[in-house]
Amino acid sequence: MLTTTDLRKVYPTGDEALKDVSTRIEGNEIVAMIGPSGAGKSTFIRCINRLTEPTEGEVWLDDTELTKLNDDDLRAARRNVGMVFQEYNLVERLTVMENVLSGRLGYVSNWQAFRRNFPQEDVARAYEILDTVGLADMENKRADELSGGQRQRVGIARAVIQNPKILLADEPTSSLDPDTSHAVMDLLVEIADAEDIPVLINIHEVDLAVEYADRILGLHDGELVFDDDAAALDDDARDVIYRGATPAELLGGGKPTATGSPESSSDEHDSPAPTTGRTPVAED
Repeated sequence: MLTTTDLRKVYPTGDEALKDVSTRIEGNEIVAMIGPSGAGKSTFIRCINRLTEPTEGEVWLDDTELTKLNDDDLRAARRNVGMVFQEYNLVERLTVMENVLSGRLGYVSNWQAFRRNFPQEDVARAYEILDTVGLADMENKRADELSGGQRQRVGIARAVIQNPKILLADEPTSSLDPDTSHAVMDLLVEIADAEDIPVLINIHEVDLAVEYADRILGLHDGELVFDDDAAALDDDARDVIYRGATPAELLGGGKPTATGSPESSSDEHDSPAPTTGRTPVAED
């Protein structure tokens, strides 16, 4: 279970990217974080594993407070947080298999890592995951020979082989065509179910969020202004997230806020995502 409490990030420029964001993510739920550009979505995800250091607040993964860990303990704890990057973050000259197995670097010695000498069970698991993500028989291809969708699948496989307790995806569909975007979202849902872990997705495409997410977090200007089931994301809620509308500005009265309760409101943020089924400038 991931819990953030009063998470705040202020950059050296004075830009306040996150304003006391508190939420909880657990089970195997798909959570989509939406909001306008610059709302703090990527900052929030990067503060969870401390790729960006939060200014104040707490981040807990189960009973471990990530925000209090020293460098050595943080490196160990990051094994429990899988990360899928917007720009894939692959080593282009390495093969698909080598890139996937890099997700196990936190579990082997420096000498094993240097020699790329991974335990046989890790290699076998990598083959299984490559089959799951639709890249069977492509283990020997170099990363720079792959399409964008294939690269993203390698990034997902690398995150899954860590055996994480949560999977974070930072705009995983932003560089992909619509069909490939759906395929990637299908894969993330499949992984959440198969691995029994929650997936937090920072996403701009409202339609995808609505289709795939169980729950929506809406950020506006660094503030969590919507936290509710995807089905609760109506037009008024979108106005709160994207325009910063207040209840007085909404024709129907108050709408969901950070707690999802009616008759109140707050700031706005990115785009929707209900589901019927199942920086030094502030970063987006």
